[in-house]
Amino acid sequence: MKFGPFSPEEAEGGVAVHSIREGKLVLKKGTVIGKAEIAALKQAGIARIVIARLEPGDVSEDQAAGEIAAAIAGQGVRVDKAFTGRCNLFAEAAGILVVDKDAIDRLNRVDEAITLATLAAYKPVVPGEMIATVKIIPFAVAGDRHAAAMTLATKAPLIRIAPFKIRKVGVVSTRLPGLADKVIEKTLRVTSERLAPAGASIVAERRVPHEQGALANAIEDVLREGAELVLVFGASAIADRRDVIPAAVESIGGRIEHFGMPVDPGNLLLIADARGRPLLGAPGCARSPKENGFDWVLMRLLAGLPVPRDAVTGMGVGGLLMEIVTRPQPRDEPVAKGARKVAAIVLAAGRSTRMGGPNKLVAEIGGKPLIRIAAEQALASHASPVIVVTGHERERTEAALAGLDVRLVHNPDYALGLGTSVRTGIAAVPAESDGAIVCLGDMPQVDAALIDTLIAGFDPEKAGLIVVPTTDGARGNPVLWARRFFPELMALEGDVGARNLIGRYAEAVAEIPVEGRAAFTDVDTPDALRAAKAEAERA
Repeated sequence: MKFGPFSPEEAEGGVAVHSIREGKLVLKKGTVIGKAEIAALKQAGIARIVIARLEPGDVSEDQAAGEIAAAIAGQGVRVDKAFTGRCNLFAEAAGILVVDKDAIDRLNRVDEAITLATLAAYKPVVPGEMIATVKIIPFAVAGDRHAAAMTLATKAPLIRIAPFKIRKVGVVSTRLPGLADKVIEKTLRVTSERLAPAGASIVAERRVPHEQGALANAIEDVLREGAELVLVFGASAIADRRDVIPAAVESIGGRIEHFGMPVDPGNLLLIADARGRPLLGAPGCARSPKENGFDWVLMRLLAGLPVPRDAVTGMGVGGLLMEIVTRPQPRDEPVAKGARKVAAIVLAAGRSTRMGGPNKLVAEIGGKPLIRIAAEQALASHASPVIVVTGHERERTEAALAGLDVRLVHNPDYALGLGTSVRTGIAAVPAESDGAIVCLGDMPQVDAALIDTLIAGFDPEKAGLIVVPTTDGARGNPVLWARRFFPELMALEGDVGARNLIGRYAEAVAEIPVEGRAAFTDVDTPDALRAAKAEAERA
């Protein structure tokens, strides 16, 4: 291919390399120069134009891209029309993208003019999703290089879609004391959502004790009910090939294909065969909707693709998917349980809009302002220091706290919502604090004992990084947060608290059962204030 600047007359038959805008002339890149273009160039006063001119044997960019794309496309792949040297490929059906990486690497080495890019291998795709693109870099490619690329491309389809085949899934959950039913219910909901894009659903479900015999019977049951794939969610993670779940599989004549994987989260995954049908022993992270190693294996199995040992052990590069929030963080010195430093943040910046005017935080209950009651209980607990975030009627709030050993920080943006007060409080927590317990200034029944109970439950080594009080399964306040969540707490905006983070990091939440309604009783309305005063008088 010839390439360079030519006069308009010499450029005839060539392709414009650059777009030209000069006066009324608009000549787009890629335009073939003919008589009309020559006249327009001369009229615009253009003396030289850079063109590319194909020589005998060259293959034009669109022809080359289209032919290579058509050659590499296999089952379930649609090839678009080539344009400006690019030809895109799309999935025709839902499934898993299967690529021949070695062959694609060889194709990309044929010539720098020829490139092929794809989505990641084994990625789940939906109909109409773009999965690959062939791009010819210059305006043409040498005929022999094009021929070499076509030879590689036509040996076997380099790209195909393995459609999802498995539709019926059985789920078995094991139980141990302390595992709440709502955890199992959430797991089933998350699993159903995972399966839906593949057109699969749960057709059989069992909940049994975490014992080999009971689990073996349950696996048999869901297989009899037509499950083409079995998922086992253990109440306790699989720790060894001889643990309860693999032992149950082998007791019914099943075979353990592989245990463990170099993907985090997802390490403790079990792949097995149960009477000719695949079985996955799920790692704990599979209860979360976040992507983890479980997804990588599950989607392949749903498409009927084998997942041999070599495939699993080859997942290590790129297998670190995210920071595991429950993993202990490095410290200068080890800290004994119970020695962790927890600050208390008391939020007292709100405008009391539901009170209809009065500032509830300075209203008295039992002869003390509401905010003072909250601050005194925080001071009586093991939390230190106690930080009070002020905002609305700052002076009155500070006056109500006179004489107390609290750190006052003001939130000038209090009118923008709760999130701004959380941010202000977190920013004031000392660097040596391991965490902070966020208390609401309008909850007079939250006492020092409740705060200390939550602090006692703060145990990062056992995944207790977010500590929440519960009564009858419902979550209340206050909530204790480990320092590693401070950046996300600092990112809160508007009138949004941190509840969404609790849902996002479910694996890091420690629920502490508490008696009574202290964790749920706030003073938001005049009626609630009257009720609180009456209760204080009875006490």
